[in-house]
Amino acid sequence: MRFRIAGLFAAGLLAAAPAQAEVTRFELQGAAAPAFGGKEFGPAGRYERIVAKATIALDPADARNAIIADLALAPRDAAGKVEATAEVIILRPAEAARGNGTLLVEVPNRGREIIGQLMNDAPAANLLSGGTDPGNGYLMRQGYTLAWIGWQADIPAGQGMRLAAPVVPNVTGPSREEFLFDHTRSPVTVPLTYPAAATEGATLTVRAQAGDPRQTPPGLSFRFLDAQQVEITRPAGFDAGALYELVYTAKDPVVQGMAFAAFRDIGGFLRWEKGPANPLAAGQRGTVDQAVLTGVSQSGRFVRDYLYLGFNEDERGRQVYGAILAHIPGSRRTFTNARFAQPGRNPTPHGDRHYPADQFPFTYAATEDHLTGKRDGLLARCRVTNTCPRIMQTDSEYEFWGARASLLVTDTQGNHLDLPPEVRAYMMTGHPHYAAAQAVAERIDRCALPVNPLQAGAPMRALLAALEAWQREGVEPPASRYPMRSAGTLLPAAGLYPAIPALGYRGTFGPAQLVDNTVVPPVVKGEYTVLLPRVDADGNAIGGVRGPVIEVPKATYTGWNPRAAGFAQGALCYNTGAAVPFAATRAERLAANDPRPSLEERYATPAAYVAAVRAAAARLVAERLLLPEDAAAMATAAEADALARLRR
Repeated sequence: MRFRIAGLFAAGLLAAAPAQAEVTRFELQGAAAPAFGGKEFGPAGRYERIVAKATIALDPADARNAIIADLALAPRDAAGKVEATAEVIILRPAEAARGNGTLLVEVPNRGREIIGQLMNDAPAANLLSGGTDPGNGYLMRQGYTLAWIGWQADIPAGQGMRLAAPVVPNVTGPSREEFLFDHTRSPVTVPLTYPAAATEGATLTVRAQAGDPRQTPPGLSFRFLDAQQVEITRPAGFDAGALYELVYTAKDPVVQGMAFAAFRDIGGFLRWEKGPANPLAAGQRGTVDQAVLTGVSQSGRFVRDYLYLGFNEDERGRQVYGAILAHIPGSRRTFTNARFAQPGRNPTPHGDRHYPADQFPFTYAATEDHLTGKRDGLLARCRVTNTCPRIMQTDSEYEFWGARASLLVTDTQGNHLDLPPEVRAYMMTGHPHYAAAQAVAERIDRCALPVNPLQAGAPMRALLAALEAWQREGVEPPASRYPMRSAGTLLPAAGLYPAIPALGYRGTFGPAQLVDNTVVPPVVKGEYTVLLPRVDADGNAIGGVRGPVIEVPKATYTGWNPRAAGFAQGALCYNTGAAVPFAATRAERLAANDPRPSLEERYATPAAYVAAVRAAAARLVAERLLLPEDAAAMATAAEADALARLRR
C-alpha cells in the first residue's frame, strides 16, 4: 500500500511511504497553520494546527475486525477491504523537541472538542479551531500533542467532526426514535437517523414518564414529510417532558462500528508510522512516544466501548494506547456497534432509558450478571491479548443518580467489588455531569432547583499529571476516591438525605435495567441494584474527591435535581445537579426550618473561612489531587469572596 498526500506540509509536498497500518491514505488539507495567533505556552512554545483526512481499509476476515456489526456486508474496494474516511485535527508544538512526547487523543463529543473547556477552563471550544482563547493553556503548557478523530457517521457535514462510513445496501429493518422536546410547541418536525424504507406500518406513542405504558391518545398524530423527516402533532394532557417514540422500517444502515477501528488504526499510525506521511513521525517536525485515549461524557462512554470490544490491539498485535482517561461515563457504553446504531443516544433517568447503551458488563473486572448468568467485564478481551492500558475513570456525583455509577464498584446485586490493579476511579464530589469554569448557580425552566455550577478542571488537571507519571515512570497514582460499599459510603436511596426542606429529596434515581432489545419497542426484563453516595449532615457526599467547595461549604451541592412542574415532574433533570445555599444568619436558618448551620455559625470571621479553604486545598495538593497553582487560585478566590462579604 502507498500513502497519497494531499496539501502542503511545512516547506513542500510530502512523499508517499509504505504503510505500516491499515491507514491507506493520510491527506493533509493544506499547510500546518499557527494556532492561537502564535501565542507562546511556556517551555512548549508555539503550537500549530494540522487538518487531515485519514482513510482506513479493513479486512472483514481479520479476527480483530470481525466484531464490527455488518462489516462483512459492506461494499469493498478492489483489494476486498471496507473503507471509511475520518476527519483528523492535530495540535502540536511547532518545535517537536519542546513537547512532552505524549499524544493525547480526544474522542469528539458529538463532533465537538470538550477537553479544552475541561482541562484549560476555556470559555468555549477553541482547541479544534486553534482559535483566540486557549483558556489557561494548561494542556499546551505541558507540551501535549493533541489529536481529534471524527467517528460519528450521523453528524451532518459541517456540523462537527465526522466519519464517512459505508452504507450497507439492500438492508431494511425496524428502527426506533425517541424524542424529548422540553417545550410544548405543536406540531413539531423531527429528523430521523435513518431514511424510512416505507411509511406503512410506522407507529407513534407517547408516555408521560419513562416507566409508563406507551399510549396512543386522541390528538396524537404524525406524517412523513419525506424519508428523513416526520411531523408530530402532540395531544392534550401531556406536558413538555413527555416522551414520544416512533417505530418505523428504516433502510441504509451505516457500518458505524468502524469508528472503533478508526481510533485503533489512526491512533496507531500517528504513534508508530515512520514515513513522511505521518506528520508526527521523527524527522517530520513532530514526534510522540506515548499515547493516551480520552473522552468526555458520550465520548467517555465510547472509550469504555473501545476497550470492551478489544480495539486496543492493532492488526499487528500491539497495544495502541498505553493509558485511557474516561471522564463522566458512569457505567454506560454506547449504541454504536450495531445495525441501525444511534451513537448519540444518552440514557438518562428520564429519556433514552431503553436504548442498548448501558447494558452489562458495567465494570472492568469480570463479574456475573445475576439476571442472565452471563459472565463478562470490560477488560476481558484486552486481558487475552495483553493490551490492557492503565485506566483512570472519573465521574461526577451526577453519574450515580443518572448513569448507574455504583455498578462500577459493585456486582449486579450491589455487593462490593475491588477495581483491577490497572484501574483507578475518582468521583468529583458534589459535581453535576458537566459545567464550564464560568458557570454560575442559576435556574432553568425544566429543573426545580438552581443548577449546580461546579466544574472539574482543577482535580482533572492533577489526575492527568498523575496519569502521565503512571504511564511514563510507573509512579502509582493516588488511590481511588470513589464511594464504596465496603467503606460504607454507598447506600440505598431510601432515607439517604437529612430532612432539608429546601432540597425536597424524594429518593428518585435512574435505574439500571436489563432490557431486551431484540424486540421493538424494547421490553424491560429486570433491574440491577443501584446504590448512591452517602451524605453528611449538610447533604454533601462523604466519599470521592472533596474539593474545598465541599470541605469548606457554603451550600449543599447535589448530583441530582428534580424536574419542575410541566416538565415530567417527578423525574430527574438530565446532566444537572443542584446548589442550595446555606442561610447567611442563624435567624434566617431558623425561620426556614433549615437544619444546616448558617454561614455566620460556621465561620466566625472571613479570615477563618479563608484559612479553612487554604488548609483544604493544601491537603489535596499533598495527596496529588490538586496542583499548587490551582490551590493558590482557590485561596485567592476565597479571599475575594470574603472581602466581598465584608463590604456587604
